[in-house]
Amino acid sequence: MCTVTFIPAREQIYLTSNRDEKKWRQDAVTPTVYEHPSGKVLFPKDPDAGGTWIAAHENGNAIVFLNGGLTAHIPQPPYRKSRGLILLDLIEGSTPYNSFRAIKLTEIEPFTAVIWDDQHLFECRWDGNQKHTIQIDHKVPQIWSSVTLYDAPTISKRNRWFDKWLAAHPEPTQDQILHFHQFTGDGDANNDLLMNRDGQVFTVSVTSLQISSQLATMKYLDLKNNREAEGQLTIAKTMVSR
Repeated sequence: MCTVTFIPAREQIYLTSNRDEKKWRQDAVTPTVYEHPSGKVLFPKDPDAGGTWIAAHENGNAIVFLNGGLTAHIPQPPYRKSRGLILLDLIEGSTPYNSFRAIKLTEIEPFTAVIWDDQHLFECRWDGNQKHTIQIDHKVPQIWSSVTLYDAPTISKRNRWFDKWLAAHPEPTQDQILHFHQFTGDGDANNDLLMNRDGQVFTVSVTSLQISSQLATMKYLDLKNNREAEGQLTIAKTMVSR
């Protein structure tokens, strides 16, 4: 939930997430299709609370979360509900962006939601007190870094890495995107995309979601256990356009 990229392509979009977590967190369940009241949803499951950090709905919508809102915060548990379950609440709505605007988030830890909603891209932040939303040009690649782990100069540096990589890969494949998320940096293990802070907090997985007009494909790299998995979900209606 700590580094996210959005990359549009000719006939699909890619949402990719590095999950940086504490070493004591349980291993996630690999991407699986679950039946929900609103339809089928594909996501890797966090066994600690049953939620997730990235999900795709059969209607073509998708959401990925990052920890933190606008600035780094001091956690103040207990919280009313985990952020991973909030994500599943949002993806249940026919328009997740409107669901974010409507949902009550009091006593929920701050987060940033990147929402792909009916061919539109939104950045939605909850800072613990109020919501902040902007619509983003979905034809332009984007990168986000969690404000809870990376300060402003580091985030700017990571943005420059992304720009440089895009210049060399103007039409990247999913495998090239996964490579970027694993091997980009300057040798500083604290802040490289594949990060490791003394073995206490580190990148445990990379999840890349590809959504076309017909199919959502989620590739999952379990870096902690050196395993790979893939899940697929048929899109029930056309949601992606040129």
